Amino acid sequence: MTSSNVSRRGLLRTAALGAGTLALGGGLSACGAGSPSSAADALTYWDWYVTQAPWVDREIELFEKGHSDVSVKKSTQQNAKYADLVALANRSGNPPDVFMIPQVPSVAEQVAKGWLHPLDEWATPQWQSRFPEGTFLEGANVFDGKVYSAPLKGSGPLYQLYIHHGVFKSAGLTNPDGTVKIPRTWDEVTSAAQTITKKSGGKSYGLGFGNADNIGVLAWWLDLFVRGAGAPGGAPTGAGTGMDYRVGKWTYGTDRSYADFLELFVEWKKRGFFHPNSVSLSDEAARAFFERGKFGMTVGGVWNQPEWTQHKFTDYSLVTLPSPTATPKGYYYADPVGNGSFAAVSAKSKKAHEAFQWLDALTSPAAGRRWVQDLNGVSAYPAGNDPTGIDSKPFAAFVGMTRQVLRGPVPLVRNPDLAGVAPGAPKPDISDVVTGIYTGQIKDVQGALSSLADKKFQLLSDAVAAVAKQGKKVSTADYVFADWDPTKPYTTKKKA
Repeated sequence: MTSSNVSRRGLLRTAALGAGTLALGGGLSACGAGSPSSAADALTYWDWYVTQAPWVDREIELFEKGHSDVSVKKSTQQNAKYADLVALANRSGNPPDVFMIPQVPSVAEQVAKGWLHPLDEWATPQWQSRFPEGTFLEGANVFDGKVYSAPLKGSGPLYQLYIHHGVFKSAGLTNPDGTVKIPRTWDEVTSAAQTITKKSGGKSYGLGFGNADNIGVLAWWLDLFVRGAGAPGGAPTGAGTGMDYRVGKWTYGTDRSYADFLELFVEWKKRGFFHPNSVSLSDEAARAFFERGKFGMTVGGVWNQPEWTQHKFTDYSLVTLPSPTATPKGYYYADPVGNGSFAAVSAKSKKAHEAFQWLDALTSPAAGRRWVQDLNGVSAYPAGNDPTGIDSKPFAAFVGMTRQVLRGPVPLVRNPDLAGVAPGAPKPDISDVVTGIYTGQIKDVQGALSSLADKKFQLLSDAVAAVAKQGKKVSTADYVFADWDPTKPYTTKKKA
């Protein structure tokens, strides 16, 4: 079985059939081009890339052509189950040779647990020099001076508002020259959603999403809409994320942008602007619904684009940071910590040298350039983000949006001892709270937001205290950057 023989739709059908009985090793497998006997000795590789699968499969083919004695067996696991499966694989002593690093536990914890193989015997200074300056950061992909990972992606706006041209034109949402009238503010999104829903006669809705996968889709909406309103922490899920570094806290309950948008979000639902099946649709199904014009706007990331391009659907636009005002008061911020830890070699791999060769290939400039050309996102290598040769206008628009990603504060640069701080993730987290508000299960919006903010700060405080007891000079004050203006790039200085 070659990866090219496995259609993405087929993979997804397999996933759907197996969802109820997913077990370790039961992911979506695509074998390398080796013979059956060599496949048994193949490097095992895990990721959660679905829409990016064509890129991964091609990288496997190219790698195997250049390494005739090495083959790669890929397993694409369910995103929502990925962290649990990696943890289970490590506990059972049978992890894959190379794997995308799960978001939880933290990379520092995974290193402490002995899951990751240090790369120093291969990641020489010369090898490291191929990456942009500042790539290797203590606490992100370096721990106690040892390198454990390298980046694939550069920083782009994580989420965008996608606009279906056909739906907008059918509703008469056009400019005098016939182009689509693109909504850029909260009011313009509301007006467009109302017009589409009213004029379509039930054929289309203004807005739609798919929340059945439990991957936090509704938090994507909150994150996208509140950043431009001046809430620079946004609303990402996970431990330690979403902090407003101006005050070193989560401001869900004190920054009115969060409650204001959620009030508007619920109002959109009450007025029937959302597709009625949104809660029960999968994210995959929602992509298909948008493509077919079932709704005119949706929120997602650049990962939507490869599938739509494969289907020859390009009749759409995208904007980021829709704001209450014409000019955003906050932006997305470059993430040297998150982007720096892409994949790792397992500490238990019996083929560690070959595993590094595969990791080396995946993080090479050539692979990064193909990552861009396949419309998956921007590369860690700025030279790879040249739009020349990219025919897709929507993707070119995304690349242009990197201008709206500013350099922000990085606590780890100020104090590398923070690398050991590993706060737990609260349950419920922000995505659960937004879902509860949307479905009506949560009535006290302000109370829920304030409670969650307090829980996240308490988890951080406890984690900081635990590290301080180890003799490290850390404090929650290390997360406060009172001189940060979120509308301007910020350079973090090391702690004196």
